[in-house]
Amino acid sequence: MDYNTVVLDIEGTITPITFVKDVLFPYVTNGLDAFLDRSWGTSDLDQYIQLLREQAEKDVKAGIPEAVVIPPTGSSSVEDIKAAIKQNIHWQMASDRKIGALKAFQGYMWKEGYASGEIVGIVYDDVVPALDRWKKEGKNIYIYSSGSVPAQKLLVGHTKQGDLSKYFSGYFDTSIGLKVEEQSYLNISKELKIDNKNTILFVTDNINEVYAAEKAGIQVVIANRPGNAPLPSLDSSYRIVTTFDSL
Repeated sequence: MDYNTVVLDIEGTITPITFVKDVLFPYVTNGLDAFLDRSWGTSDLDQYIQLLREQAEKDVKAGIPEAVVIPPTGSSSVEDIKAAIKQNIHWQMASDRKIGALKAFQGYMWKEGYASGEIVGIVYDDVVPALDRWKKEGKNIYIYSSGSVPAQKLLVGHTKQGDLSKYFSGYFDTSIGLKVEEQSYLNISKELKIDNKNTILFVTDNINEVYAAEKAGIQVVIANRPGNAPLPSLDSSYRIVTTFDSL
């Protein structure tokens, strides 16, 4: 394969799915009550709550029955507002929504966990040697994940292998577009000022993301890590790897 730019997914590609589902998500759901109590009234928290509030209004207009409206500050009791926030976050996480407002709030909570050392990022052992190799070859490396850019930076910046942020030239999240849409990958190539999209390699575990990137003219490799969802029957032209050693 000939490529000079690498774009990596996170969950199920460089990081075990179990880390996200067993560490990151429970940190939010289990710690939400205490986090709201100790952060209540701060301007930082207020801005993330406002994002959730605006998203809830969009969900109601879209006719989503599970949507939980968060009352404006001052219109309801503090306890009622907190209860609505918790209900809003719990239903979105239970639905595994890839919504910017939710991802931003999660990242805000994770920042505290990484800073305290309660959360330490996990990447597969074969990832760092591959990052080293790509850097030595002069390749630019990026992340494209449904998690917010701040959350991405937290994970790669606080791993058991140390701060890996030095390897990455940039980060993309769903603000560039949904990962299952062809246009998102065209947007990334445009952002990177790369006309020849075939010089970009995208590595992910999600077959629908593979199809979208492939339609955009980007090279694709499927990461088949332990615990990932079973892959469908695929044409033999698709390259599937269980380790980055061969990339």
